[in-house]
Amino acid sequence: MKKNKGPLLFIECDSLISKSKSQLDLGWIEFHPSVFRGLSSIVDRSNFNLVLILCCDFLNQKGFSEDKIAKLTDKILNTFANEKIHFEKDLIDYNDHTLCSKFTLNNLKLKGYTNGDYDLENSFIVGNKKDNIVLANELNIKSIIYKEKAISDISDLLFSNICLKTDDWCEISNFLVNSELKVSRKAKVLRETKETKIELEINLDGTGQSNINTNIKFFDHMLEQISRHSDIDIDLKCDGDIDVDEHHSVEDVAIALGSAISQALGDKKGLSRYGYNNLAMDEVLAQGAIDFSNRPYLVYDVPITREYIGSFPTEMFEHFFKSFSDSSKATLHLQVSVGNSHHMIEAVYKCFAKCLKQAVYVYPFSNKLPTTKGVL
Repeated sequence: MKKNKGPLLFIECDSLISKSKSQLDLGWIEFHPSVFRGLSSIVDRSNFNLVLILCCDFLNQKGFSEDKIAKLTDKILNTFANEKIHFEKDLIDYNDHTLCSKFTLNNLKLKGYTNGDYDLENSFIVGNKKDNIVLANELNIKSIIYKEKAISDISDLLFSNICLKTDDWCEISNFLVNSELKVSRKAKVLRETKETKIELEINLDGTGQSNINTNIKFFDHMLEQISRHSDIDIDLKCDGDIDVDEHHSVEDVAIALGSAISQALGDKKGLSRYGYNNLAMDEVLAQGAIDFSNRPYLVYDVPITREYIGSFPTEMFEHFFKSFSDSSKATLHLQVSVGNSHHMIEAVYKCFAKCLKQAVYVYPFSNKLPTTKGVL
């Protein structure tokens, strides 16, 4: 009996590359965030056969000739092949560019994928169009919706085949591989004491989106700077006894944030580990460096003489970074030149964020631990 080649993972091209109406060209291909890391994980830790669906209908509407489409296709395939990500056989493509843009068994050249050579029962299709789901239904496989669009007109029958909706290729990888080794670097921390109640969620591979409320306005502003300039998504709510003092809220938020980042870093394989930055803000220059070394230490040289900024006591800034350093087990150096106190501390927070962005970066195809000690 002929051995089955394993399950298929059909991937619609829109789920891999971002396109701009004015910029899609051979010299300009932008890939979605984490797509290489996610697909590399799928290739390394599963037996899925990758099959690319190329929507030639879209390209034809842009006036691309067949020759240009072929060159664009080659460039996409070669980019992935350079990272040891190979697609099964040839691309699935339309027989006729004049056909309506529907992924159906009749419109697509399936090239033998339904003849019993593959494990369709455990196969999936990834895409963001209704037609992807229609094709999944015809093949009787499950569908994963990437960056869900207007698909409200899909019947309940078709919806029954949808098993995941996400815009994160690391989450797709985790779902398909079902591995305890999580590629997606998200963390949730719930911290409740007699003094504070904190709910925090972060995504190290985010886009700098934040939803922050500590009931301390200037502190919220600084935490938003961390999120925006590090590209770490932060969703934070802190209810603290600020009627007594700001101390407990600031300290516990720092502890929660440090703990969440430490948790999201996982085993630190492939981690950049180090981050450093010089950041100018008008008349002041902030300098910072961080090392996720598992050795907490803070060097803080921020000579602010003003007692408050807004209603925020400036002595708590050092305590925030000390608490973060302790809970994240990171070495942290921060300093700033003398100038306007508001500029000084905002520059420090922005500099800290830039250091974080560099240090938490993971090299997509590295499995090395960034130390000679063998443990970090």
